[in-house]
Amino acid sequence: MLNQFLSIIKIPTLFLIMALAFLQPALGCETLQMGYFSKITQITDGDSVILEDGTRVRLIGIQAPKLSLGREDFTDWPLANEAKQALSSIALNKRVRLDFGSETQDRHGRILAHLFIINDDNSEIWLQKYMLQEGMARVYSFADNRLCISDLLNYEAKARSNNKGVWSNDYYKIRIAEKPNRILELDNRYELVEGRVISATKVGSRIYLNFGKNYKDDFTIVIEKYGQKIFNKANINPLTYENTLIRVRGWIEIKNGPIIEVTHPEQIEVLAIR
Repeated sequence: MLNQFLSIIKIPTLFLIMALAFLQPALGCETLQMGYFSKITQITDGDSVILEDGTRVRLIGIQAPKLSLGREDFTDWPLANEAKQALSSIALNKRVRLDFGSETQDRHGRILAHLFIINDDNSEIWLQKYMLQEGMARVYSFADNRLCISDLLNYEAKARSNNKGVWSNDYYKIRIAEKPNRILELDNRYELVEGRVISATKVGSRIYLNFGKNYKDDFTIVIEKYGQKIFNKANINPLTYENTLIRVRGWIEIKNGPIIEVTHPEQIEVLAIR
């Protein structure tokens, strides 16, 4: 289901740009399982709704700015109320179809689904696509729920290029891997980080993608053994990312320097190959 990671050496720029498209994991939506129909009666936040029977649904594949929702020591993220309003304006009290990928329920008991508004003329509005196009969410994937991510990344990219929604706010700007001191301030935040992998090594059971020469201070991607298995199934060898300009998304952790643990290929976008 995934395109193979290609090895490209000294080809013209035009062909390189064309080839980069094939380097991205491509889990499309064609294998989504059609579920059932219902009605949205409440909007919890920009990526969560409640159906008429009380079922709580998380829009899988995206992450909208988070509201505190009564949680202690949690501050609303910038534009969280705007994201909730954007989803409410199009989805509240609308009939929807739930389609499913792999996992259908999270640890909080919420249903995980792609939601499609069904209009009177039977046309559809894919809510994940809508929120990304409005700049009111970012792509957010899981190792066990990865369908449609290649499409969603395209919608996100268009909103980002137009500086829409969250992309106009510094809180959500893409971080620079070569400036690890600034990333250190972002512990336990979901971030997008860009930079060139200067070395890719396997030490014991882990793969490390290093963005600087000092692994104790510089930004690093870590891929554990279970993540490597998913890369292998996708015919992608993470060690081939060496000398590659990439964008990675995930949660920042501080272990010596800042790191992001990558569990599946869709967390990494290839931007250029030297």
